[in-house]
Amino acid sequence: MTTEADIAAVKVNSPTTAFRTYVESILHVLSAAPDRPVVTTADGRQVTAGEFRDDVYRIARELRGWGIGRGSTVSLLSGNRPEALTARYAANLLGARAVFLYQGMAPETLAHIARSVDTALLLVDPELPEATESLLAHARPPYVLSFGPGAHGQDLLARAARHEPRPVRSAARAEDDWCIRHTGGTTGVPKGVRMPHGPYEAMLAFGSLGAGEPPRFLACTTLAHVAGNIADATLLAGGSVVLQESFDPGRVLAAVERERISHLWLLPPLIYRLLDHPALVGTDLSSVRRISYGGCAASPTRLRQAHETFGAVLFGGYGQSEAGHVTVIGPDEHAKMPADGQATVGRVIPGVEVAIHDEHGAPVPVGAVGEIRVRSGQAMTGYWKQPELTAQVLRDGWMHTGDLGHLDHEGYLYIVDRLKDMIIVVGGHVYTSELEDLLLTHPDIAHCAAFGVRGPDAGEEVHIAVVPVPERPLDLDQVREYVTRHKGAMYAPSGMHLVTEIPLTPVGKPDKKRIREMLDE
Repeated sequence: MTTEADIAAVKVNSPTTAFRTYVESILHVLSAAPDRPVVTTADGRQVTAGEFRDDVYRIARELRGWGIGRGSTVSLLSGNRPEALTARYAANLLGARAVFLYQGMAPETLAHIARSVDTALLLVDPELPEATESLLAHARPPYVLSFGPGAHGQDLLARAARHEPRPVRSAARAEDDWCIRHTGGTTGVPKGVRMPHGPYEAMLAFGSLGAGEPPRFLACTTLAHVAGNIADATLLAGGSVVLQESFDPGRVLAAVERERISHLWLLPPLIYRLLDHPALVGTDLSSVRRISYGGCAASPTRLRQAHETFGAVLFGGYGQSEAGHVTVIGPDEHAKMPADGQATVGRVIPGVEVAIHDEHGAPVPVGAVGEIRVRSGQAMTGYWKQPELTAQVLRDGWMHTGDLGHLDHEGYLYIVDRLKDMIIVVGGHVYTSELEDLLLTHPDIAHCAAFGVRGPDAGEEVHIAVVPVPERPLDLDQVREYVTRHKGAMYAPSGMHLVTEIPLTPVGKPDKKRIREMLDE
């Protein structure tokens, strides 16, 4: 079992004497055992390390023929298929940046992203014809290629197959962007976060720690986000990746047992869905060594339940696309998770500094809430084509995260809220994550979301959307009394809404913008 000392020993910012891209490192590992299966597709097909490596080289040679090179942008609209990895590796090998277009975003938003990043080549999944058609109706990059025969663009795979899989030398430099990752966009048009090659490979060393030797990762959320990073880490560690089209708790549990999965990445709401699924009791989970989670607030009640159910396999943490990986909490620490209150996101990892400051920029005492600021070699180089916004968050050598939190005397960090999610009410501030943590301790509530709504006087009111535990009646008046009793009248919701599910963003976070829209319909 991985110990806290093992976690602390990983230095994601350790310097290297000679720069080598993460793609070159992965290809080196693949070449060591070319007959080893490294990817299992959603339909059960296995891809060997040699086949995967050769596909990267062939695609790179084909993309180079379309003018792709250092400084180009290649955008991808794809489901969870091997080409979402091989094409990205090929583009990065040529020195191009990759941009991921998330399924589920509005076509206008996808088009805005594709245009804003100067997409030179759009790669599309032939199994997503409607999404591709909608995107192309709003934006048409110079070139479009398809991962196989389809309605849009020439067949990239057929064209790439004509090339010999001779090695392609990397053109990328440490300061180049390997990708521009866009924020979730739940509060407006997504911002493009520029992520440089330099620190990325060192970050990957942390990604599969404790996941078994060799790790076997189930990618059941989009490869366009964190699952893609963990897939990189898994291949770098000599492991294998099993692809699933999307998250479905029953199919995830079946795949864990059938494929002997050792590693899962899940946002907290998806962990809750696994815990609540009836097939969980009869599923063999003995292969699981690591369940990574993060990305949004987690309930200590549900984390404690997860620890009791899955065992000492939980690895949590806090990070941002802008700031990189900041904290970690390991399996042993989950055994001490409180039954109520707030869950910590762990302690700061080596090579990263965290400071808590008030609205005037002054440090606050231990235990006091303020904005979290991070200093790290993993931080973004800036927002794409938004120098003013970049200057707002990258100041004085610190990344201003926009998250509110506090540190305790043992160095554990607690996230209280996002500045923009904090609800300003008469008498003070309501932190939505604190309210959600409390609601999830109620025995009749399975899922929830708290959010602010403008009232008739333009002031904010506290609203909650709750999903009841199946076959348990939920009295909303009693819920309000429960909140008032535990948090006071300021936290008591003015609006309470029973819903059948909490909608999630394309990357798996509670979509509070969509919740507001649902309630207005």
